[in-house]
Amino acid sequence: MKNDITFKELKESGYTDKTINEEIQANLIARIRAKEPVFEGLWGYEDTVIPQLKKAILAGHHINLLGLRGQAKTRIARSMVDLLDEYMPVVKGSEINDSPFRPISKFAKDLLAELGDETPISWVHRSDRFFEKLATPDVNVADLIGDIDPIKAATLKLPYSDERVLHYGMIPRSNRSIFVLNELPDLQARIQVSLFNILQEGDVQIRGFQLRMPLDIQFVFTANPEDYTNRGSIVTPLKDRIGSQIFTHYPHTIALARKITEQEALISAEDKSKIKVPDLAKDLLEEVAFAARVSEYVDAKSGVSARLTISAMENLMAAAKLRLIESGAEKTTVRLLDFMSIVPSITGKIELVYEGEQEGADFVAKMLIDKAVMRQFEEIFPRIPKLEKEGINTAYTELIRWFNKNHLELNYNDSDEEFYAKLNKINPLVTVVEENASEFSLEDQNFCKELVLWALTISNKIDKSENQNAFTFDSPGIGQFLRN
Repeated sequence: MKNDITFKELKESGYTDKTINEEIQANLIARIRAKEPVFEGLWGYEDTVIPQLKKAILAGHHINLLGLRGQAKTRIARSMVDLLDEYMPVVKGSEINDSPFRPISKFAKDLLAELGDETPISWVHRSDRFFEKLATPDVNVADLIGDIDPIKAATLKLPYSDERVLHYGMIPRSNRSIFVLNELPDLQARIQVSLFNILQEGDVQIRGFQLRMPLDIQFVFTANPEDYTNRGSIVTPLKDRIGSQIFTHYPHTIALARKITEQEALISAEDKSKIKVPDLAKDLLEEVAFAARVSEYVDAKSGVSARLTISAMENLMAAAKLRLIESGAEKTTVRLLDFMSIVPSITGKIELVYEGEQEGADFVAKMLIDKAVMRQFEEIFPRIPKLEKEGINTAYTELIRWFNKNHLELNYNDSDEEFYAKLNKINPLVTVVEENASEFSLEDQNFCKELVLWALTISNKIDKSENQNAFTFDSPGIGQFLRN
């Protein structure tokens, strides 16, 4: 927190007054020249979005970030705060962050005229120079621009023609700051019209007042392409006043998607120390989102948010933590069985097309997990043949025969020792993993054992049934007979 000073002391300090564009550009250039990261935590945008952002800032443009849900649009906007100076001087008491060098409100102009160099100057930290508004249909001009305040007029005994009776909205109050308007197409067209002059000419019109207030604001808008047809649109004159439109996208690789999930998932250090998550489990979680984005049951126009895997990772850890609590064990490892706990994370994050709604959200969620399992399985193990030819053994023949005479029950609450002891008793299963996944870590090899069983059930080579506490694997048909 910086102490208040006078205008004279500010000038003597050598402070140089800058517009917000000049300020952001200077700090951007300094970071680039120092080879420092400009926008931290934006994985996968290094060669696409970030270069466009840099150019838009250097051009002094207002920016529209256009992309599907969960593509870090708001995070990008918030990260621009780091490009502001740490502190900004303002005329003390100003409602709209008046610069003492360029006052625009009557309050600041009158105070500077009265006190001159003795005008008190206070400081605003960059964290207080970020304003964000969600555009909803009920937002009105008064919220954004302002309105006449009759109480202020009565208290100060001023006529409505006096500028001092105005109550400023969010946009004037964000003068010399970053203003983010999320989901711009949701804003009614008549409200979007009120932004025309602010973006271009700097005029503010409030209830018949036409004030020449050259507001100094960096605008960042966000929008979802779906909104252009489903809920509204950006009116053409407003779109014309936005200098740069930048398209965002989902991560293109599993590795990048993992970085995002690991960065954003809220998992305590204590839970991380007690719960091991195999690398294959982390990859499989991202495969689920990738499968959802190309599924015929999921609405591609709506998108599949990165929040799906973030929420799913938190649910996975919660499932493992619950096991620790109920079993009394000290440590555990995330298992493929635990992936049933991410179904609520999937159903709450995807929009289904008609065919998906007919099948049901739970069915689609489990189908997406199965698709992800098969994709990961086929990257490690030989494909499972559709037909077993008599006299010709495949990599899975002995394992399938094992289930003709045995069944396996895997309980959610088994300790790691009990759980993996059951898997390791199946010699054909151990052999398949050793022959194809010997280079993996012990945790990943154990995960592979579940992966093989799951893939065989998806391929209808063995049967899988589920109850509240366990999964049972049997030979098809025989397993059902034994359970009855």
